[in-house]
Amino acid sequence: MLQRGTRRKMAATAAAATLALTAAACGGDDSSGSDDGGAVTIWMSLDATVVEGLQKQIDIAAKEAGIEVKIERVDGIDKLIKTKIQAGDTPDIALLPQPGVVASVVELGAAFPLDDVLDTASLEETMVAGALDAGKVDDELYGLLVSMNVKSLIFYPKKAFEEAGYAPPESLDELTELADQIKSDGGTPWCLTMESGDATGWVATDWMEDLVMRYGGVDAYNDWVTHDLPFTDPVVKEAAAYFEDVALTEGNVLGGQRSITATPFTEAAKPMFDEGKPGCWLLKQGSFFTGPDFLPEDVYANLDDELGVTAFPPVEAGGENPVMGGGDLAVLMNDSEDAKTAMNLLATADIGNDAAPVSSFLSPHTDFDTSLYPNETSKSIAQVAYDSTAFLFDGSDSMPAEVGAGSFWKEMTAWLNGDEDIDTALQNIDDSWPSS
Repeated sequence: MLQRGTRRKMAATAAAATLALTAAACGGDDSSGSDDGGAVTIWMSLDATVVEGLQKQIDIAAKEAGIEVKIERVDGIDKLIKTKIQAGDTPDIALLPQPGVVASVVELGAAFPLDDVLDTASLEETMVAGALDAGKVDDELYGLLVSMNVKSLIFYPKKAFEEAGYAPPESLDELTELADQIKSDGGTPWCLTMESGDATGWVATDWMEDLVMRYGGVDAYNDWVTHDLPFTDPVVKEAAAYFEDVALTEGNVLGGQRSITATPFTEAAKPMFDEGKPGCWLLKQGSFFTGPDFLPEDVYANLDDELGVTAFPPVEAGGENPVMGGGDLAVLMNDSEDAKTAMNLLATADIGNDAAPVSSFLSPHTDFDTSLYPNETSKSIAQVAYDSTAFLFDGSDSMPAEVGAGSFWKEMTAWLNGDEDIDTALQNIDDSWPSS
């Protein structure tokens, strides 16, 4: 339940926002959404349990602020929203899953900047580092991160790992040393599978993205995503060299090289919990992998006791530790005062108080009450983001589709299959980048 103090805080935020926003000026077309006095509509494609939790919180604060807010769950909002813009039938606020979709909506003239709508200075202090940058288009804030997921994670079989005396690595060199130690002890370090039908290859692109941001830093990563830094750049080649050592070194991966692209990615975690001893020990994946579809039933039922999780480490211990993730960005599509007030409600840490205990919801606010997460595993995953030096969205999602969901997947798969070397793969990706 919402505590009295929390209600007051959200209500005060809403009331202050209503007064402050009366004079706020935004550019764009004010033809979409409802007028003041009607319900503010918010569309999102999050899981139903998350939507229900967010609605509970926003109902309480909206009532005290004197507005009405209705959240509607829709399928495939990333594609639906563009169709609705063309039809002139849009919500007041939309939660969009990728910065690239936000940029498309801005380009269509259907979004309003948030710099004068939200207290961005305060948000910079309380949100995960870099969270606001993810929603910027041409240095203006258009998308507010409301929920997040984390991809820069390594999972391991907790009991066996601790019994073996292993410790989570604090640098990439230590990660290599851990893998070597596991091999010396007679084990296979990596659980690495990536077959995913037409999308086979995305697991490898996640590896590459995490490594590029570590070796190159935030600026180089962002330049790479826009192709200002080519795939043949030394930074990208250094990232590829590390991944090559992980994936193609003899004895590193369960099943060997050919199993990587042939085995469904959904099966990756299960051998960690083989009877007797783990079939493999380390799995790099995102926070969604803690769900029941990816783990043995008994492991999922005892998550905190069975599954260990740690951050994918930085290049050097104690160095810059960016985190790759994703999430949903709230975009203002109607500049009515009620819609602006609702946007401010979405900007509070408390908005996730009812969603977090019953779902996979992770708050991007570092001051979120982590006791509300349903288990220690979720707390640990959120803490990886809270402790990071930068939160960066999955780069391939922001690349042109023919690259990020095309040649990048295809060439990583061909390389890991042994059909071509890494230099050829990287050159082919560069050559596939559209000229305009």
